[in-house]
Amino acid sequence: MEQIALALLRRYGIVFMRMLEREAAWLPRWRDLLRVYRKLEARGEIRGGRFVSGFSGEQFAPPEAVAALRAIRRRGPNESLVSVSGADPLNLAGILTPGPKLASLVGNRVLYRDGIPLAFLEGNSTRFLEPVEPKMENRARLALHGHAEPAAHLPRLRRLAQLEAARAADEKRPRARRTAA
Repeated sequence: MEQIALALLRRYGIVFMRMLEREAAWLPRWRDLLRVYRKLEARGEIRGGRFVSGFSGEQFAPPEAVAALRAIRRRGPNESLVSVSGADPLNLAGILTPGPKLASLVGNRVLYRDGIPLAFLEGNSTRFLEPVEPKMENRARLALHGHAEPAAHLPRLRRLAQLEAARAADEKRPRARRTAA
């Protein structure tokens, strides 16, 4: 039982009852896991507390996860985008966050902005969960398809193509004839 409890901590970083909704049916009941987590906390291996607001009940995390949470809270939002597969255990959209759930399929993706679901990729269609400005929409679409930022070489290639087109246009123009004096 302790092995399962520790595996859940490694997977999620923070564990509480609501977090385990997507887990397999063979998983031990929460009250059985709770005994294990309390024992680990008493031994000083993990910490208990209220780490995620909005959820009642006990929550448990390893010390390094608590330190990481504090660092993130101090840093504040930074508009970072993280794309996660629909089949990934981190697809907690609609479970830990308000809003719709995303089916747990390999081809689906959920995009988080600062930890909050921003968009879903379901098959070939993108669904935004909130209105976004056009620049962010383009960034989000790229991130959903596995590209955090536009490829660095694309602006250079675009500029190179513009220069090539300008040179070709110059070559087609009739040149003024030089007259020898």
